[in-house]
Amino acid sequence: QVQLVESGGGLVQAGGSLRLSCAASGRTFSSYPMGWFRQAPGKEREFVAAISWSGGSTYHSDSVKGRFTISRDNAKNTVYLQKNSLKPEDTAVYYCAAARFDYSDPRGAEEYDYWGQGTQVTVSS
Repeated sequence: QVQLVESGGGLVQAGGSLRLSCAASGRTFSSYPMGWFRQAPGKEREFVAAISWSGGSTYHSDSVKGRFTISRDNAKNTVYLQKNSLKPEDTAVYYCAAARFDYSDPRGAEEYDYWGQGTQVTVSS
């Protein structure tokens, strides 16, 4: 069993930056591919970014590419999402997720087995 706890959300002005963290429990964290998703009010949960277990491969959605960067520190059991040039449309609850096995499509929420409780990010215009 893996428990995920997100932190780092908050209120920021458009153009600003935030770094989200997701701390994981469990000794096998370093073997799990990880992902970030977000859900805005009235919308479906959408893929944001993913990273392989080693950190050697990363994936970002087109809507955040060039602005957000996913990374991980396996020694600290933590995955990060650095968010720059934030826009009001980035406002959402952000969730981190862990997959027990290598995913065939990192963008699919069904690939992930464990989810955090989410952290709110609000970007004001």
